[in-house]
Amino acid sequence: MSFEKLLLRSILKKKTNQILEQVCQLIAFYKEKFELDGVAISSAGVVDSQAGKISYAGYTIPGYIGTDFRSRVLKEFGLPIAIENDVNCAGLAEVTTGHAKGSNNAVCLTIGTGIGGCLLLDGQVFHGFSNSACEVGYLHLPDGAFQDLASTTALVEYVAACHGDPSDQWNGRRIFKQATEGDKICMAGIDRMV
Repeated sequence: MSFEKLLLRSILKKKTNQILEQVCQLIAFYKEKFELDGVAISSAGVVDSQAGKISYAGYTIPGYIGTDFRSRVLKEFGLPIAIENDVNCAGLAEVTTGHAKGSNNAVCLTIGTGIGGCLLLDGQVFHGFSNSACEVGYLHLPDGAFQDLASTTALVEYVAACHGDPSDQWNGRRIFKQATEGDKICMAGIDRMV
């Protein structure tokens, strides 16, 4: 198993957030093998890319608010660092090399653990006043937050509950595969999510 997979497994087993420590371990690991010019981080949560820290994170990442990547990486490794929200990075990738290449303005949505959004104007991420422009996952709907109702996590929990199974026995791939094979619960779960 790769070093990265072992670190990810370690993060997922813990009830508290150890992300900054894990990132520092990765940097140290690669700094021993390569001459690094800097560090670039794509992170969940509302990221203040100017300050290099996490402004807000949902309940899925306990203790993440206020995590200061820039100060720690500069102090420990002396390397310049850039940090940006993961969905903003996906949006930048789309306008740089993906399906939105050549577009001046684009919207990128991601659906996974939560739901993320990125608004690009003139090829640049629009952060908004509080660095949370296009954070559509937190949008309040009558039955709860958008990402609590329509994310892959919500889909898995719904299908597992309808089947009477623990959530860890299901994932998005299995649900879509079984839907194509005629599983009515999986089909209903996808329709509900959409």
